[in-house]
Amino acid sequence: QVQLVESGGGLVQPGGSLRLSCAASGSIFSIYAMAWYRQGPGKQRELVAGITGSGSGGSMYADSVKGRFTISRDVAKNTVYLQMNSLKPEDTAVYYCNANLKSTVDMHIEDYWGQGTQVTVSS
Repeated sequence: QVQLVESGGGLVQPGGSLRLSCAASGSIFSIYAMAWYRQGPGKQRELVAGITGSGSGGSMYADSVKGRFTISRDVAKNTVYLQMNSLKPEDTAVYYCNANLKSTVDMHIEDYWGQGTQVTVSS
């Protein structure tokens, strides 16, 4: 009864920017952390960025995106964002939203996933 919906993906030229959004909805008691993963062609899914706590919570980034990507969270909207700047062809991947949360259905803390949004960086 929890859904994560990503948006903001698309085609962009190298050096361009995109802003991904992920909104969580449904029977949510509390979200403890949200993160972005990505999976490029023929590659393993990897953690891109994560954020914990409230709006002042800590964040972390993969070395490959550090300094270029920024993760942020709107707690009131149950939404996480990923601002991607200076995009490179190697950033091409399906980007997946992840949330570690407690559902009101069973009060268990579990990970939930969105269906992914395609980001293609190409000239």
